[in-house]
Amino acid sequence: MRPGAAPAWAYLSLAASMALVGSYVGLSRLLVVVFPVLLLAWLRFAIAAVAMAHWVRRAPGEAPLSRHDRRLLFWESFLGNFLFSICMLYGVQATSALAAGVVMAAIPAAVALLSRLFLGERIAPRVAAAIVCAATGIAWLALAKHPGDAGAASAPWWGYALLLGAVLCEASYVVIGKRLTANVPPRRISALINLWGLALATPFGLWQAMRFDFRGVDGTVWVGLVFYALAASVATVWLWMQGLRHVPAPRAGVFTVMLPVSAALVGVVFLGEPFGAGHLAAFALALAGLLLATWPGRNAAARPYP
Repeated sequence: MRPGAAPAWAYLSLAASMALVGSYVGLSRLLVVVFPVLLLAWLRFAIAAVAMAHWVRRAPGEAPLSRHDRRLLFWESFLGNFLFSICMLYGVQATSALAAGVVMAAIPAAVALLSRLFLGERIAPRVAAAIVCAATGIAWLALAKHPGDAGAASAPWWGYALLLGAVLCEASYVVIGKRLTANVPPRRISALINLWGLALATPFGLWQAMRFDFRGVDGTVWVGLVFYALAASVATVWLWMQGLRHVPAPRAGVFTVMLPVSAALVGVVFLGEPFGAGHLAAFALALAGLLLATWPGRNAAARPYP
């Protein structure tokens, strides 16, 4: 291996992290058929809270949280955890896993747009082209009629709007995280914002739990729920951070291509969603925008993602 070259397992960690994100986006399509959306979000946060309990404590030598950091943690959770989950789950329920994969490919472009608005970062011409590609791909998917795909043809506009809202929430998560990671370790950030998400979701989750028959839930659904919770809150963060320790962030961003690919595969292979010419065009535009936004340039400056 060349001096300074990243080990192969680091690239595998990055790819696995994004593949897990895409797979749980696709899997959520099955879970929202069984669980009400707010109950599903609450259960996800509760399971992850147990798994990440040992990440909550402050490490020896770590500075206490400032009031500013506490405010950022709340907004990080409200936008990137709680509101993202609600928008994504309702959006997937109204559209399809394939649609969610195409729309989620716009996350890097949305990060660049919000970074420009709130952090003052310059939008390079290539990133501007990525934003156009992402927007065109989403519009194509939402407006085109796909032969033989009654679900996509009849999907309501607000389903795509909710998925786009989830993209903006996730982009906000990244932008706020840029400020937080300067003072708080990533694992502790994940654990604390998950606890905030649990607190925000608890009143709605308990309300829906009182009317829900848990006895009718199949064992395989519970397994899928545990996978969804751990993949969404624990595994993806750990895998991404492990890879990012050895791979420059701009190059690591290229691996976000695995998110829409895996979400689309779950939808087509496991959920039986049709994949026509219209889907292919929208998917190609989405992937082109993603690669334009994340492919490292000659003098690319490192930026953490996701």
